[in-house]
Formats: sequence, C-alpha cells, structure tokens
Amino acid sequence: MWEIKGDLMKKEVCTVILLAAGKGTRMGSVIPKQFMNILERPVLYYSLKCFQNSELIDAIVLVTSEESVSYCKSEIVEKYGFSKVKQVIAGGAERYDSVYEGLKYCGDTDYVFIHDGARPFVTEEILQRGYEEVKIKGACVAGVPSKDTIKITDSRGVVAETPKRSHVWAIQTPQIFEYSLIRSAYNQLQQLDKTGITDDAMVLEKMSGHPVHVFMGSYRNIKITTEEDLEIAGVFAKKD
Repeated sequence: MWEIKGDLMKKEVCTVILLAAGKGTRMGSVIPKQFMNILERPVLYYSLKCFQNSELIDAIVLVTSEESVSYCKSEIVEKYGFSKVKQVIAGGAERYDSVYEGLKYCGDTDYVFIHDGARPFVTEEILQRGYEEVKIKGACVAGVPSKDTIKITDSRGVVAETPKRSHVWAIQTPQIFEYSLIRSAYNQLQQLDKTGITDDAMVLEKMSGHPVHVFMGSYRNIKITTEEDLEIAGVFAKKD
C-alpha cells in the first residue's frame, strides 16, 4: 500500500511469513496436515492463493521442514505459480524457531504478517482489517469472540476462575507487527527460556510489554488440526 509522506509517496512493504513445518501428529497421519488435500488441492494452497492475490502483500517467505523444502518449491510454489513467494526455507524445531528463521528474510519489510499454513481460509477482508489496525497500533492479532464459557482450572482440574465471556477471544492468525518491533522481540527471546511460548503476540508481550490489540478475524478462519477440521474445511471450500 502507498502512504503519503509530505510530498512523497512511500510504499509500505508487507511480507507474509507462512508457517508450514507442522508434522500432523494430532491428525494421526504420516502426511503433514498442510499438504493434505481439500478438494484436490493442498491445504497450503488456499492461504497462498489469498496472499498471492492480495493487493496488500508484496512478498511471502514460506517456512517448512527441511525435508519438505524441495516439495514446496516444485509441487506448490512452481506448480501453482505463486510468484510472490521469494524464499522457501527450513524452519526450526518449534514454531518460534521457524518464525525467527523467517524474520531473517524480511529486512526490507515495514509490516510482517505471520500466518499458519494450516489456516486455509484467511481472506482479503481479514488482511485489510489487520493492516488498518497495525498501522495505528504497531501490533495486532486476528481473533474471534469466544462462543463458549471458558473455565480456568487448577492442577487438580478444579475450576479456579470463570472469566467474563465478553473478554475472551479465540486467537487466530495472521498476527501482524511492525517488523522492527517483532524482530527486536525475537532477538531478545533467543537468550531466554522459551518454555510456554505459543504465539508471536506472547513473544512481544514478554520481551517488550508493547500492547497487542485484537481485531476481528472470522469463524471460518479455522485451523486444520483434526480429521473433523478437514471435513469442515471441505464444506467451506465448496461454498467459496
């Protein structure tokens, strides 16, 4: 997108780090979930198509497992003509390791959109909402208000707290940040214990205390984790 700075037009560069290094363990399959098919196309195809067609996104860094790099290049990126994919790289042992590797290839970026490849139904509308939010706030994550009552339990499984449902959001991706903010936070994280880090917002919260805002994602923006999720995804894909 273009931003007016005085008399000059400045192009704000937006790069996606697309995470596709999952093993599909919870799916109980030898095929990683991001490579399973929805209507004869891999799960990963759908989010890549959204980013490829988006007027916001300039480049994509695809992070996968070391053994899948060649497959992603030939059977997904080249096969479907995803020209915005500038790098296909091997990630690390954990999600935060993969994000850190991806950030190394985003040096000329203003904003970075970190997205799970197992969420095939990201849309242009979600990207636009997130972009408008991050320009103002510097850090934001997609989410949806919880439909269910949530209980916090202690180690014995006894209910310790019931938070107000109006304050509870189920967090999704993309998670969007000013590049300098999230890169600095990840650099600091490398020197510390990473136990318990489950998403990028937590890294920023832990390392800098910078507030992370939540913007509206979509209830269709599901993550493929189980066989049931794959069945639901098939229904969604038929409607699109």
